[in-house]
Amino acid sequence: MEKMKRVVITGLGAITPLGNSVDTFWENIVAGKSGAGPLTKFDATKFKTQFGCEVKGFNAEDYIPKKEIRKYDLFTQYAIAASDEAIRDAGLDFAAMDVKERYEVGVIWASGNGGIGTFEAEVRDFYAGDGTPRFNPFFIPKMIADIAAGVISIRHQLHGPNYCTVSACASSNTAIINAFDTIRLGKAVIMVAGGSEAPITASSIGGFNASQALSKRNDAPERASRPFDKDRDGFVIGEGAGALILEEYEHAIKRGAKIHAEIVGGGMAADAYHLTGTPPDGLGAYLGISKALADAQLKPEQISYVNAHATSTPLGDIGELNGIKAALGDAPVAVSATKSMTGHLLGAAGAIESIISVMACKHDIIPGTINTENLDENIPAGLQIVLGKSLHQPVNYVLNNTFGFGGHTASSIFKKYTV
Repeated sequence: MEKMKRVVITGLGAITPLGNSVDTFWENIVAGKSGAGPLTKFDATKFKTQFGCEVKGFNAEDYIPKKEIRKYDLFTQYAIAASDEAIRDAGLDFAAMDVKERYEVGVIWASGNGGIGTFEAEVRDFYAGDGTPRFNPFFIPKMIADIAAGVISIRHQLHGPNYCTVSACASSNTAIINAFDTIRLGKAVIMVAGGSEAPITASSIGGFNASQALSKRNDAPERASRPFDKDRDGFVIGEGAGALILEEYEHAIKRGAKIHAEIVGGGMAADAYHLTGTPPDGLGAYLGISKALADAQLKPEQISYVNAHATSTPLGDIGELNGIKAALGDAPVAVSATKSMTGHLLGAAGAIESIISVMACKHDIIPGTINTENLDENIPAGLQIVLGKSLHQPVNYVLNNTFGFGGHTASSIFKKYTV
């Protein structure tokens, strides 16, 4: 069997609660800033949770012709913006490529919720009317979760593999792992991968409130996301998009591409435990991490940093840490939770945390966990939880964890780029 191909990251793009470019996003992550604040997208005064991590200052007209904006739900608008930045960052000019070259360029884009805002608005308008079905002709293509992947490929005339991954909050990490596999198996040379979410709507907030998943610290939104803290009371919802350009190494070298980092492993599993809960022993996390390590042919002690899924829920954080401990043993690894700053972007979380992982490798910086004041006494001994300020130290391999409702787990491993 032919040796699998090496895969590198040549482009990054981000629309986040902490900035609408990768540079701004990373600067704010390193500085330990919070993206949380009162909700502005709808009147949340009657809801148990009235805050979240919203994207600020996003203007769709900066990315999309005004007459076309109405065709796209906000999650697709975010996808267009983030993927355009990543493509520019990679120095790719798809328009100048021969069509046969574009046969080898694909898109795998994730979303856990798709166009939930569009769905909510259309159904609300229908029931508020006289019962006559007057639906927007763009209703279905705006709503379906796969449309962002389709729009990116249409926008750039990319004819390679194209689909959407949906595995709840593991969705975009799954997309990135699938893109990695697609390239190393020789089925494409470049893949646009990532995910986007626009879930800050009344139905989404109401639904998560009903399941007791969201923090209710309305008096202090910026301090509400506190992973590993004994007083954590749920996650803070976020929105946005993250995009990565994955490229076959020799192809990237031949065209003189800038290389940010390398992706070397991915592992996926299921904890087969509960609709929304995480097993206390972290079995799913253990399996996904172990598979990622085996795929990358790494020993636990080679991992420099774990970007934990750590959403700030009472049970989920400890279950994950137990899984990390089981998989890595006594390896001296740093662990932090950047959702303390970004909130939880659901299906897009894995993508923006992959960007953080890549930048950590590139700049030798481990972001800290903000807001955590009193560590939960159930945290397994021996784990180095990075609190407060970012650490400046060598970062050679980063493990990025994501887990989703339904028991889905996905762990990817990024490596500092060396020739």
